[in-house]
Amino acid sequence: MANKNLIKPLQIGPVKLKNPLILAPMVDVTDSAFRQLCIEQGAALTFTQMLYTSQIIHENKKTKQLMQFSKKERPIGIQITGNSLDEFKSCIPYLKPYDIIDINCGCPSMRITGNEAGSFLLKNPDKIAGIIKLLKSAFPKKAVTAKIRLGFKTNNVLKIAKTIESAGADAITLHPRLATDGSSVPADWSQIAKLASSLKIPVIGNGDIFSGPDTERMLKSTGCDAVMIARGAIGDPTIFSRILHYLKKGEEPPRNQRENLHLFLKYLKLSKSLKTQNLRRTKYLGMQFIRAVPNAPKLRAEFSKLSSIKEIESFTKSLLKTIK
Repeated sequence: MANKNLIKPLQIGPVKLKNPLILAPMVDVTDSAFRQLCIEQGAALTFTQMLYTSQIIHENKKTKQLMQFSKKERPIGIQITGNSLDEFKSCIPYLKPYDIIDINCGCPSMRITGNEAGSFLLKNPDKIAGIIKLLKSAFPKKAVTAKIRLGFKTNNVLKIAKTIESAGADAITLHPRLATDGSSVPADWSQIAKLASSLKIPVIGNGDIFSGPDTERMLKSTGCDAVMIARGAIGDPTIFSRILHYLKKGEEPPRNQRENLHLFLKYLKLSKSLKTQNLRRTKYLGMQFIRAVPNAPKLRAEFSKLSSIKEIESFTKSLLKTIK
C-alpha cells in the first residue's frame, strides 16, 4: 500500500527539506563524493562526518578535505563535537558556509568520550544548551541541531531534549540507545515517540532503518518528522531511491548490485576529481558495496588485499562483467 503522504517537505529552522530521508553523519563514510551519490538517489539532507572542534581550529589537512562540499549538496550540514565552549566559539568562522550545524552528543567511541565529547556531553545537558545558545547567537539565520542518545549510562532523554529545545535548537535527532549500548541492542523506537509527542521542534528518528517498510513503521509508529539512515546506507546509496519508491508505490525494488557497483565506480571518479581519495576509506567503502554480490565472502577477502585505487577500480570493473 502506497504512503505518498509520508513523503512531505520538512522545515528545520530556515532550511526546507524536500522529503523526510536524511543521511547520517558517519566517520570514514560521508565524504563529499559519497554524499553526492546519496543525494542523487533521493536523500534530502546530508552531513559531513563528525569533526572535532580542535581539528577544525588547527586546520588539520585531512579535516579541511572532509569539510569540502559542492553546490549540489545544498542544503548541507556539518556535524561537530568537542568539550570546550571556547573551542566551539573559535570554530564559528569555519562554520559559515554550512546550512545546518549539528552538535554530536551521541558518539560512544571511547576515544571521543575520553575527551569528554560526543555522548559524554549527555552527562551535562546545560553544557549542550550553552553550545546551542552560542551557535544560535552567532548564526540566527542558520539551523542548529543536536544528535543525542537516550543518555550516557542511564536514560534521561526527556530532560536532555527539553533542555536542548529550550536553548533554541531547531531540531533533535534521537538514536534511541544508551551510549553504552552496541548495535546488537535493538533501537527503542518508543523513545522517539516519547520525544515527538513532548517537543515542539522536529524530531528525527535514527536507528535500525534498512528498508522502506522500516521507514514507514518508524514514521507511523513514532510520529517523528524524518528518519536518519546510517548503517543501511553504507555501500548502498540506492537505499534512498528504494525507500522513496516503496512509499510511493507500496513495493520496494530489490537491491540492484550492478547499479551499486556503477555507483562505486562513480565514487572513485568523484573522489579523485575532489582530490579526497583515501585508500583506507576507499577500501572500507568498497567492501560494503560488494557485500551483497554472489560469493561475497571470497570476493571481499580478495578485495581486502588490494593495495591501490587503480587495483580497486580494475577489480570492480572485472566484477561488473560477472554480474547480470
